[in-house]
Amino acid sequence: MTSENLRRRVWELLEVTEDSEGGVSWDWVDVFLLILIVLNVIAVIIETVRGIRLQYGPALYAFDVFSVAVFSVEYVTRIWACTADPRYSHPVTGRIRYATSFFGIIDALAIVPFYMMLLLPITVIDLRVLRVLRLMRFARVLKVGRYSESFDRMKRVISARRGDLGVALMSVLVVLILASSAMYYTESAAQPTVFTSIPAAMWWGISTLTTVGYGDIAPVTPLGKLLGGMIQLLGIAVFALPAGIIAAGYDEESRRRRSEKGVCHTCGQALGDSNVSVSD
Repeated sequence: MTSENLRRRVWELLEVTEDSEGGVSWDWVDVFLLILIVLNVIAVIIETVRGIRLQYGPALYAFDVFSVAVFSVEYVTRIWACTADPRYSHPVTGRIRYATSFFGIIDALAIVPFYMMLLLPITVIDLRVLRVLRLMRFARVLKVGRYSESFDRMKRVISARRGDLGVALMSVLVVLILASSAMYYTESAAQPTVFTSIPAAMWWGISTLTTVGYGDIAPVTPLGKLLGGMIQLLGIAVFALPAGIIAAGYDEESRRRRSEKGVCHTCGQALGDSNVSVSD
């Protein structure tokens, strides 16, 4: 196998692609990386629980080192193999273009915080939570959806829009984790008995993003209040997205149903009806 063929094969293993039928083509590398990313997000969250951190701290740190090693090898391998993609074919500028692309930056953010913590042991914010952004690399496969016949209109709409809804819900999850993590690190020093962990902060995150705001947990520091206000505004936009997708799906479904019945979706008249009179 030539170097170029090897590079192309490695790139195919690292990238999630669509098959000829519009489905998702998964391989063991994609599945392994997705599982590792999810486990990293869970580990970062549960480590903020004091009891778990005291009992399993060394094991969680060992898992973090292993994850960084895997992500580092993956990142370097992606930089090496990206020239197999026509978009990054140039050996120098192509690699720079990939490294500065959206997913290239996200891949770098997954490993840079670890090395920053080695150089700066006294770190106020644990930037490992940024690894949740790597889930966005796999969110692209959720756009693959197939229209299926069903008896209920709502089921038809959700089935037809499940790819868009999946990406929207993934965005909500990412925002929830980032918002809760940011609020935990901002408020835990001022309210150690309230924002005790990221899972505890998630209760605040859910009530804030849904604009309910029970008020039992609230920021008290100026930075926390500023951050809370921004997250409230963001919550309106985030939760408006799925509603818009479903509304657009209903409109599209109504048009399709009327077309199947031979009815114009604009005027409601039967298509090809010659009895429609037009008056000046």
